[in-house]
Amino acid sequence: MDVLKKTLNQISPIKNELKAKTQKRLDALTKPLGSLGMLEEITKDVLTITENEEYKIKKKVIFVLAGDHGVVKESVTGYPQEVTPQMVYNFVRGGAAINVLARHVDAKVVVVDMGVAADLNEASGKIINKKINYGTKNFAEDHAMSKDEAIRSIEAGIEVFEQEAKNGIDIVGCGDMGIGNTTTSSAIVAALTGAPVEQVTGRGTGIDDEMLAHKIDVIKKALAKHIPDITDPIDVLSKVGGFEIGGITGVVLAAAAHKIPILLDGFISSAGALVAYKLQPNVKDYFIASHLSVERGHQIILETFNKRPLLNLDLRLGEGTGAALAMPLVEASIKILNEMATFADAGVSERTS
Repeated sequence: MDVLKKTLNQISPIKNELKAKTQKRLDALTKPLGSLGMLEEITKDVLTITENEEYKIKKKVIFVLAGDHGVVKESVTGYPQEVTPQMVYNFVRGGAAINVLARHVDAKVVVVDMGVAADLNEASGKIINKKINYGTKNFAEDHAMSKDEAIRSIEAGIEVFEQEAKNGIDIVGCGDMGIGNTTTSSAIVAALTGAPVEQVTGRGTGIDDEMLAHKIDVIKKALAKHIPDITDPIDVLSKVGGFEIGGITGVVLAAAAHKIPILLDGFISSAGALVAYKLQPNVKDYFIASHLSVERGHQIILETFNKRPLLNLDLRLGEGTGAALAMPLVEASIKILNEMATFADAGVSERTS
């Protein structure tokens, strides 16, 4: 708990005066005022987050955290639990979508076992072992984890970030892997936002109408059974959460403490960010929403954060893929500020009225 408390205390409100200063710089560039739209907003957000007027993106890191979920016993997903460790090995072999996109944008992928329900071969050194347990319990029957495990999962995410930060991080994205984790995320989001379960529960891996109705019913009954304390995000995480979601919460909190921009990925990663926000509201000022997921609950999370997504590509994969795709946009926004000529530099006449 000491690690978590220390990190929470290090997250300070952003300094809005830096936004105004950056806006003046943007307005001096050879373009009509505001003509680069959201790119200008990204620039202001990033420089305000980093408090660095000379900020450049050199080291991009995407953390992919994996864990299993006992609630898969309730037939809420179309894939077997064995897919989780199989996909973790796919990540370390470089064959998953996130690996392709990370290579495309020159980002490092850090793979973490937070609670996969299998012993993974770490001989390659490419899997960081932060296993809290062999998957969560079935929250239809019991609490997903103990409060101690919930805290340990968050602190494990903090530790993973801190270790990687020694090598330098300029921008961070979070991804996930865990069969059943859209069910878990929907339960978390319903509890922490008060939104009806039907509004935050989607098809996940592509389930049909009958299975979706069953999935909603399972979540409703679990929330009624456990009555998570909506004022205590750790209680919510322990009763209906997942180890990888707790780990994402920790990564997000640590990145904010370091004043590093956080590119939110899709529904699961944003659910982890929601837990972080409920623990420390200042953290949302460090978020940039990479995209809008097809998962219906994602829109509700982004509305809670008051964030507008950069992309809308009908993605619902997770893994950090949306964050990877958005990284070049953030990089482009910074290059506009650093490399574009001003009216004075270029000898171009400015607007007269």
